[in-house]
Amino acid sequence: MPETSLRPLRIGTLARQAGVGVETIRYYQRRKLLGTPARPLGGQRGYPPDYVERLLFIRRAQALGFSLDDVATLLTLSDGVDHVRARAIAQRRLEDVSSRIADLERIRAVLEKLMRDCELAAGCVPCPIISAIRGRGKAAHRPGEAQAAARRSRANRMAEA
Repeated sequence: MPETSLRPLRIGTLARQAGVGVETIRYYQRRKLLGTPARPLGGQRGYPPDYVERLLFIRRAQALGFSLDDVATLLTLSDGVDHVRARAIAQRRLEDVSSRIADLERIRAVLEKLMRDCELAAGCVPCPIISAIRGRGKAAHRPGEAQAAARRSRANRMAEA
């Protein structure tokens, strides 16, 4: 719960109110996302209370996956009137998210196929999952290979019986 007074905050209080660590604040200062107040002679730095909101903004932007460079740019647009630049940054982030989702969907499809192949192989041939991870598997490269090998193996066992 942010403090309502306008008195400067000590770094520990600022960190607590924003839900970050003191080292995070210092890191953001090194990255120029936050200013570093002057230290009074023999005293501790006093941070402006509005730094709590600034830190919350940084955390929310990072939670959306924006890089700290993008966050720095967004902070310069804090007046909210440069829609074009803000939208361009968000568009790049959306494209990155869409690309990652497509990659994850491809991974899902490969894993689902390997699991089906493994179930159908039922111990008759080397496990398609292990073989694919080792880089020796044909299952990830040639659809139905594990199923065909399993059928051949079953047919051979039945012929021997």
